[in-house]
Amino acid sequence: MRAARFHGRGDVRIEDIPEPHPTAGQIQVAVEWCGICGTDLHEYLDGPIFAPTSAAPHPLTGGAVPITLGHEFSGVVAEVGEGVTGLSEGDRVVVEPYDVCGTCVACRDGRYNTCRQLGFIGLDGDQGGFAEKMVVDARWAHRIDGLTAEQGALVEPLAVGYHAAKLSGLERGGTAAVFGSGPIGLVTAAALRATGAGQVIVVEPADARKAKAPGAGADHVLDPTEVDVPDAIRELTGGRGADVTFECAGVDQVLAAAVASTRPGGTCVNVSIWGHPATFDVNSLVFSEINLVGSLAYANRHAEVIELIRSGTVDVDQFITGRIALEDIVDQGFRELIDHKESNVKILVHP
Repeated sequence: MRAARFHGRGDVRIEDIPEPHPTAGQIQVAVEWCGICGTDLHEYLDGPIFAPTSAAPHPLTGGAVPITLGHEFSGVVAEVGEGVTGLSEGDRVVVEPYDVCGTCVACRDGRYNTCRQLGFIGLDGDQGGFAEKMVVDARWAHRIDGLTAEQGALVEPLAVGYHAAKLSGLERGGTAAVFGSGPIGLVTAAALRATGAGQVIVVEPADARKAKAPGAGADHVLDPTEVDVPDAIRELTGGRGADVTFECAGVDQVLAAAVASTRPGGTCVNVSIWGHPATFDVNSLVFSEINLVGSLAYANRHAEVIELIRSGTVDVDQFITGRIALEDIVDQGFRELIDHKESNVKILVHP
């Protein structure tokens, strides 16, 4: 079968690899659509970053470059392994793309997204969504009855934004400010609107991305090249500042602006994965007693996110800006998102 394999920086190849089959407790998924994530782009541009190498294979999978990419996928159950219940061949599913140890303190506490040996399907070995078929433990699969296959591929990124929104502790009717209107910023804004935010402010300098923010749920869109953002947010909130802010860019100045825009005693949630150690004035937290919270992916959120899409509460179709075949993943996928990132949100790949 065909798969998009990451061999190193700038080196993704479409290759034939053996078709995997499920063992006990597993299912085989025939992939319908898989979204290209910013993490995939980081690996392509600068990796291996999270991808394991032969010098340090992944402790759970034993995987090392070359690996199969792709973790934002939907598909149809094609085979069911021994002992699997609740899933049948022909069910359309999405998957929490995790490999976890199950024994560390995080796993025992139900925070499996922070497992001490955490691995992501699509980043840690042979299994990934940019392949015709792949195998996962059945525990991670969720049926998506009532959703299209394309909508299913948006469950995973929306779960990232939804998890961040829930971690923030924002009370219904409160004010949230999202810094960055890329894919994760947009789904975070959509999740905030869906969970009862009274006012959603999005901060973004790029015209094309600013234009997408209102559809995702933004009441106000601020351009940091035109206004002093903390002052503008205080003006929109009667001098208080936002109850919660979300850093979705991984940029030092953006984190500083997010904290400065948070009300005293409020919360700033870091959603982005950083490519460098942040330089940041910690006193800006101390002097206003602001909580800085890290948000990593999601845990126990998929059922709620699927229902948000099924009910029409969140329109994820608006985020799809391209549909391509597997053989076009580099030129029309990775390169398109790198070279024209302002005009794209989510490009889906059909293996």
